Amino acid sequence: MPAPRYDYSGKVVCVTGAAQGIGLAIAQAFVHAGAAVCLDDIEADRVEKAALALAAAGADVMSFAGDVADAEAVAALFAAVDRRWGRVDVLVNNAGVEPVSSILDQPLATWQRTLDVNLTGTFLCTQQAARRMQVQGGGAIVNIASIAGKSQPLYLRSAYAASKAGQVGFTKEAARELAAYGIRVNAVCPGVIVTPMTEHLRENPQQMARWLAEIPQARLGEAGEVASLCLWLASDAASYVTGMAWHVDGGKNMA
Repeated sequence: MPAPRYDYSGKVVCVTGAAQGIGLAIAQAFVHAGAAVCLDDIEADRVEKAALALAAAGADVMSFAGDVADAEAVAALFAAVDRRWGRVDVLVNNAGVEPVSSILDQPLATWQRTLDVNLTGTFLCTQQAARRMQVQGGGAIVNIASIAGKSQPLYLRSAYAASKAGQVGFTKEAARELAAYGIRVNAVCPGVIVTPMTEHLRENPQQMARWLAEIPQARLGEAGEVASLCLWLASDAASYVTGMAWHVDGGKNMA
């Protein structure tokens, strides 16, 4: 494994939706860079297994099972981080859901759950982390949004697109408000990434052909490539960067 580009020794990082896919890759990247990491996910067994694997390799990690849409669960998450490390330096809001449903027949419950997890969850976790960062004198927050919320709406994913657009807007306002406390807030907008969430679509040759035709780099992204941008955004190397939404999509959207 190559040497890390960034040194997060002594830093505490919390990653939501960290049991698999992009979230797990982000957690692994911060661990490799020397951080203590809390992996949070609603799937208790899976997130515990992920954390145990990292701990077995010598990482300073913990797992927490909870729903980011539940204010009490989020408060308990950060209380657990307080007990373990007494601080939080970086928050990555990655937890999310992506239902497929037509606007014409989408159940209200599906719409509401998507906003609750993707948008309200980002707010609740940001609020808890920012309160601690304010006392500490600074920190960094990275929200995992999507090109669907910035420049590339996805067919039959109205709730997802709306929630991700909300994340981008929230990112900008949070960056403006929290700058006074030394807290930087940015968003990352992935395109099509090789994860369990996209597996069923990647098995469709026609879908793959359409994707690759629209991507100048002519390939799908890897979860580690999203994680690399998160490492930079949360580091001192990006100390003058806040309120931005960054594409990670192989050139699919150049705006």
